[in-house]
Amino acid sequence: MNKIKAAAIQMDISQCNKNENISKALMLSEKAISQGANLIVLPEVFSTGFCYEDLENAGESEPFPTIERLKEFSKKNSCVMIGSIIEKKEQEDTTIFTNLGFCIEKGELAGTYTKTHPFGREKGYFTAGNDIQPIYLKSYDLTVGLEICYEMRFPEIARKLVIAGSDILVTIAEFPNPREYQWRSLATARAVENQIYHIACNRTGSDPDSTFFGATMILDPLGNVLADSKDKECYIIHEIDTEIMEKTRKAIPVFDDRRPDLY
Repeated sequence: MNKIKAAAIQMDISQCNKNENISKALMLSEKAISQGANLIVLPEVFSTGFCYEDLENAGESEPFPTIERLKEFSKKNSCVMIGSIIEKKEQEDTTIFTNLGFCIEKGELAGTYTKTHPFGREKGYFTAGNDIQPIYLKSYDLTVGLEICYEMRFPEIARKLVIAGSDILVTIAEFPNPREYQWRSLATARAVENQIYHIACNRTGSDPDSTFFGATMILDPLGNVLADSKDKECYIIHEIDTEIMEKTRKAIPVFDDRRPDLY
C-alpha cells in the first residue's frame, strides 16, 4: 500500500510567454504544496503553449532551463512534478522538436516520455517518440504512466503502461472546445478499464487557434470523480491510495481474466 497526495494545476497559458507561465505554474504549485500536495501535475507544454510561431525560442535543449527551474522547486518542497515542454534537439544534421514529458522527483529528473502520437497541426512541427514506458518514483515506490493529450484516445497506450506496472495514470493535455464530453468520457474510461487512479490535467483559457474548457479531474479506479476543476484557473487535490486500486482489482479481476492469446 502506498499513498501520495496529488494536485493537478489548471491554468491559462500565455502564448510563447515562458517566464509568465512558469511563474504562474510555480505560484499555483506553491498553494497546492501548502495544502499538503507532494505530487504536482502541470498541463501539456505548460510553459509556452503550442508556440509554432517561435519554436526556436520556445524549444529547449538539455539541460532544459524550464526543467532546471522545476527541479529547484521540487527539491525545495520535496515533491514530484510532472508536465511537458517543447524540446529542441539535433538529429542527423537537422533540428527537430518534440513534445517532451517529464517527471521530476525531489529535485532529480526521474524520467522523460516523448509524445508518440502528435495530433493534427502538431504533425507538421513535432517529431513523434517511439517508446512507451512508465516512470518509477523511488522515494514513494510508485510508478507513473504518463500520456499526453490526444493519446487518451488510444486505449492501448494506457493499457501498456498499466501492464508495465503503473500505479497512477497521468494524462496532461491541451484538449480544446467543443470536446469536453469526449474528454470526460475518455478520462473515465481509462480509469475504469484499467482500474487505476487517473489524473487528467487540462489547460483552460485560449490560444490563437482554440479555447479550452478545463475539466481537470482526479478519478479513482472505479471511475468516480474525486476532484473536478470546472473551467477556472485553479488546482485540485486528492489523496491517491494504491490499496483502493488493489481492492478494486480483487473485486473485479479484469487483469486475471484477460485473454491476450485472443487479442
